[in-house]
Amino acid sequence: MLVKTFGSAVYGVDAIQITVEVNVDKGLNFHLVGLPDSAVKESQQRITAALKNIEYKMPGKTITINMAPADIKKEGSAYDLTIAIGILAASGQMESNSVSDYVIMGELSLDGSLRPIKGALPIAIRAKKEGFIGFFLPSQNANEAAIVEGLEVYAIENIKQVIDFFDGDKALLPVERNLKTLFEDKINQYDLDFEDVKGQETAKRGLEIAAAGGHNIIMIGPPGVGKTMLAKRLPTILPPLSLNEALETTKIHSVAGKLGNETALLTSRPFRSPHHTVSDVALVGGGSNPQPGEISMAHNGVLFLDELPEFSRSVLEVMRQPLEDREVTISRAKSTVTYPSSFMLIASMNPSPSGYFYDPNDPNSDSEQVVRRYLSKVSGPLLDRIDLHVEVNPIPYDELSSRQTGENSQTVRERVIKAREIQSLRYAQYDHIHSNAQIPPKEIKKVCQIDENGNQILKRAMEALGLSARSYARILKVARTIADLEASESIQPSHIAEAIQYRSLDREGWLG
Repeated sequence: MLVKTFGSAVYGVDAIQITVEVNVDKGLNFHLVGLPDSAVKESQQRITAALKNIEYKMPGKTITINMAPADIKKEGSAYDLTIAIGILAASGQMESNSVSDYVIMGELSLDGSLRPIKGALPIAIRAKKEGFIGFFLPSQNANEAAIVEGLEVYAIENIKQVIDFFDGDKALLPVERNLKTLFEDKINQYDLDFEDVKGQETAKRGLEIAAAGGHNIIMIGPPGVGKTMLAKRLPTILPPLSLNEALETTKIHSVAGKLGNETALLTSRPFRSPHHTVSDVALVGGGSNPQPGEISMAHNGVLFLDELPEFSRSVLEVMRQPLEDREVTISRAKSTVTYPSSFMLIASMNPSPSGYFYDPNDPNSDSEQVVRRYLSKVSGPLLDRIDLHVEVNPIPYDELSSRQTGENSQTVRERVIKAREIQSLRYAQYDHIHSNAQIPPKEIKKVCQIDENGNQILKRAMEALGLSARSYARILKVARTIADLEASESIQPSHIAEAIQYRSLDREGWLG
């Protein structure tokens, strides 16, 4: 008897339908074909033990299983339940009439219980598109799949529940989640707030500008001045996620298996902070079975690289292309996978190996040569993609001990949202431009026009401070954002002047 059951394979952040054809015939053999990997081949032993422990049996006949399409590699243990139900239905041990109306996935334990799978959300989205009635999956993944409206999602603890459902012995109630309510209830819930940071008004202003224009930013300062504290609060002043952004971000975390059991939808912007020992594969993604890396996990959020010069040079260099293209493509011999990676980069670094600014009058500070060697660990092409350089200095005791609090995140966020709305209208005709940081070179003159006074200020600054040529476009983009924060249609000389001070690392003689 031939029975078809259905599962899905996850490639990138999308799913592909997999048809599992099970045929039980005379003889005594077991054939599993369709390009399965080792984990899929080992399902025979798991299924045999699981069926025996729930008082069913593996039929003593020839079992042929084809996983179609046969030219796509099937990976992982999530097909255990799909295959097991197919075997039971094809051997007449359970009803098979409606099995093909559902997507069935889960990893089997030897006692018949189910373990969680990766990529439940994109699988559920694909199941709805293909017209399936419902989706059976482990209970740990049910919350994320249930946010897909129009699909019945069943949370399963063990394989016996699925058998009883199709035999009509025991009904199951689908898991229900109201996507809109879930999104609105939890949006912008943060434990951190900008008002926790004492002083550092210049750094706060830099972060506000970065948030308003989607600019990358680097903070330079000695240890203990609050660089990490400031960076962790950047997501709290970014505009709220839209529903589409939340779904897209949740899909990536679902594919990576990083969603908690109780998490149905990510409603706040992600903040990823990998350690400086991270490998290039862990940062950008990849591996023999490609998985999203830290830059994709930070999609629609913030990637924080603390102690930037301590990162391996190769790690930082592979990040250059995703910073420009806002996606990363991982190519293998038989497949190519693309993951989105539109994130804000915020980096921090000490100005020297000892952690302090170069001081020619201090014999204990690092020499100018040592400091230059330390700073050169960060390549020019990478700095070229960072729009704002902010110096963060120690806080005076009076400010640190003051009971007065600064602006809270909500107040700053409101200004950022207004600036982003101006940019949304400005770039409505462009498909790939949503913020000032994304302005391509050919559009800069059109979008960032300055008057003669502003032009003279910029010219004198570049000549006097020795600013590099790459600073020119960055200054104009940042000035455009500063103007947007003030709701100014034109870029004023004061906006140019403020933008110039955020190019510290480009200045000749910056060391002293």
